[in-house]
Amino acid sequence: MADSAVTIRTRKFITNRLLARKQFVVDILHPNRPNVSKDDLRAKLAEVYKSNKDQINVFGLRTHYGGGKSTGFALIYDSVEALKKFEPHYRLVRVGQASKIEKASRQQRKQRKNRSKEFRGTAKTKGASKDKKK
Repeated sequence: MADSAVTIRTRKFITNRLLARKQFVVDILHPNRPNVSKDDLRAKLAEVYKSNKDQINVFGLRTHYGGGKSTGFALIYDSVEALKKFEPHYRLVRVGQASKIEKASRQQRKQRKNRSKEFRGTAKTKGASKDKKK
């Protein structure tokens, strides 16, 4: 069942010279299958368009109601350098071209910022003058 036939059709094909890429809408027919992985799609598109799998990015896939058909968007860059230059960082992370930036959660960052605004220690001359203005 996992290796049943998958048909790929492209439409709205545009060659975008400014961003050094080809861009198009991808229609995937996958009867008897819940969906198709992006990695498999990249490999199949690389085969069809005679490109390298590392230069292709597939995103925005939506499976139609009832299953059997999905639609998404695909970009084929002229080079890996162009891909790294123009693609958003989060999509580079998804395809393994960049590493995720680890940082504290949003709430922790806000709490740390607000804690650093508090006055600490014995010499509170600046803080006292601020309190009097209130």
